[in-house]
Amino acid sequence: MSQTFLTTDQLAERINYNARTIRNQLKDSVLIEGKHYIRPFGRRKILYIWEAIENEILTRSVSPAAIPMANGGYCHG
Repeated sequence: MSQTFLTTDQLAERINYNARTIRNQLKDSVLIEGKHYIRPFGRRKILYIWEAIENEILTRSVSPAAIPMANGGYCHG
């Protein structure tokens, strides 16, 4: 299976998010190391796996009345 690896800036452009938001809010809460991103050769550089992120975006269903919570979950009030 072929995978597309993206830098934080490339991912930000693709999903129309700020790179800082990805680094500070999504990484390690919504985007999980080993599933959505890797650190090649044990280095600091992060590469995001586009297919895993695309799948996450497409399969996460959130009702319109859902309120995002600080921990990444949703309150369905």
